[in-house]
Amino acid sequence: MNRTELEEKVKNFLIEDLEIDEDKIFPEAKLKDDMGIDSLDFVDIVVIVERNFGFKIKPEEMAGVDTYTKFCDYIESKIG
Repeated sequence: MNRTELEEKVKNFLIEDLEIDEDKIFPEAKLKDDMGIDSLDFVDIVVIVERNFGFKIKPEEMAGVDTYTKFCDYIESKIG
């Protein structure tokens, strides 16, 4: 899976599963401040990422992952 496909897959689950408006998803978008992702959404994200990408998110690895691009970078580093 290349980077474009990965970003499209992440964007799709954010829109479809978490009901985030597409216009709120852009490279520098803050997960909490811009997209409105809260701790309950994060529980869903853990399940969705495991289902779609085949690995479990470790909360300690998510420290500093605060934007859409950094989230995609994190997923890419785990599947790459």
